[in-house]
Parts: sequence; structure tokens; C-alpha cells
Amino acid sequence: MKTLKQIIQEADNGKTAIGHFNISNIEGLWGIFNGAKELNVPVIIGASEGERKFFGTKQIVAVVKSLREEFDYPIFCNADHCHSYESFKEAVDAGFDAVIYDGAKLSLDENIKETKRCVEYARSVNPEIVVEGETGYIGDSSKLLDSIPDGVAMNDAMTKSEDAERFVKETGVDLFSPAVGNIHGILKDIANPRLDIERVKVIREKAGVPLVLHGGSGIADEDFVSAIKSGIAIVHINTEIRIAYKESAKESFANCGEEIAPYKIMEKSVLAIKDVVKKRLELFSK
Repeated sequence: MKTLKQIIQEADNGKTAIGHFNISNIEGLWGIFNGAKELNVPVIIGASEGERKFFGTKQIVAVVKSLREEFDYPIFCNADHCHSYESFKEAVDAGFDAVIYDGAKLSLDENIKETKRCVEYARSVNPEIVVEGETGYIGDSSKLLDSIPDGVAMNDAMTKSEDAERFVKETGVDLFSPAVGNIHGILKDIANPRLDIERVKVIREKAGVPLVLHGGSGIADEDFVSAIKSGIAIVHINTEIRIAYKESAKESFANCGEEIAPYKIMEKSVLAIKDVVKKRLELFSK
């Protein structure tokens, strides 16, 4: 089987993107895996610090690895948004295929310093691990929003191509995540901001490594397509998964009657998540 690095490079060369979907529980995992498997495309399972605490850091690695081995399928796990060196180290030691150090709230100099430290540790443990860094704050939580969170990088505050070039060169990351109009979460009453596609293109040229688009939920389909053609190789989706899970679970509990078996009650949530995943993966593969 190809490594995650090889699959990312193929997506980058082919101007397609790998879908990255976060999980908090086993229903999410099966929904994502089943959706990807039906389309026969690689997929990345993400887990934030909070999600790892709930599911279990080592347990996520174990279940994703079990699917990869049993089905001989390119499914990988990523430790999403590690906000400290200790959190990053824990994920590396647990055996994640990829890990992100999130220093977006730090100054550029401090972000570079801490990210480089993380990269060096990861390489010392596993040279094949994929390490991602980012600049530009895009919010903290995958949820429904009343407004754009304070401090989110918009307009002139978005990631600058010269900063991206310096960041990648000095840290040695494999992947780079910029702020290009994307935000974590979905705005309730208005459309999410549009992406700065030209900025994506220039950053990809300057950075010299594949780009990752965080905060994919709520982005217009045409922006996804344009961004992928301009250098985005991985797209993160989480809020859409959470909405599908909650709405389907509410319906299931409202209509389950005397049923008490969790696997029967939650079956609709697995299917709802699979539908979201398939729709996104079809778009990312165009």
C-alpha cells in the first residue's frame, strides 16, 4: 500500500484533494470509512485534542490501523490541532500517521520556533510521519456560529506568501495550512466568507509543499474546486459531520419507541455521516 506521503503527493500532482473528516465516536468512523470505501478513494480520519480525549488517543490509532489492515485500504489518522509540544509529542508517540502543530495564535517567529521543535521530535521517532504547520488564526471550534470569531485572519491579515515561504523553509514541515478566508465552523444566518483563490495559488508556489484547507464546512462548492486546482491537497470537514450526526440522532431517538439497543438507534447517524462524506469526496475528486 502507498504511504500517506505518496498519496498526498499524488493528489497534489493531480489537482485533487484528500478528504479529512473528524470523529468523536465509532459511528463517525464507520460513516466516514463506508463513504470513502464506496468511492474507492483514500481518506484521513482527524481527531482534535478534545476528540482524542473523548475517544482515546491510542484507541483512535488502533481502530484506524485495524481498518487499514483488515480491508487493505488507504485510511489514515491525523492528530488535528495540537496546541502544545506536549500534545504533539503524545500524538507522535501514540503512532498517528500525521500530526498538526497549531501555533496560529503565536507570533510568526515563535510559531516557527515551536513548529521546528515539533518537526525535529517527530522525525526522531518516525521519519515517515507527516507533519503540518499553520499560520493565520481561523477560529477554534467546529460549530454553528453567530458571527465570525474575534481575531480571525481576514483580508489583509490573511496568510502572506512570503511568510508561508519562510515558515516552510525554517520548520521543515511536509504540509502547510494558510488562512485564506476559511474559518472553523458554519455561520448560522449568512454564507461563510469566500476564499481568496489567488492567494492560495501564490502561497502554494512560494511554500513549495502541498496545502491543507482547514474549516472546510460551509465553503461554496465552486471555491473548493478552484482552491484544489490552485494547490489545496487536503480538505478538513468537521462541522457538517457534527450537524448530520446530531440531526439524525434526534430523529432516531424521537422514533425509536421501546428500542434500547444503541447500535440500532444510531444506525441512521452512520448513514447520515456517510452521505455527507460521499458528497464531499466526489467534489474533491473532480
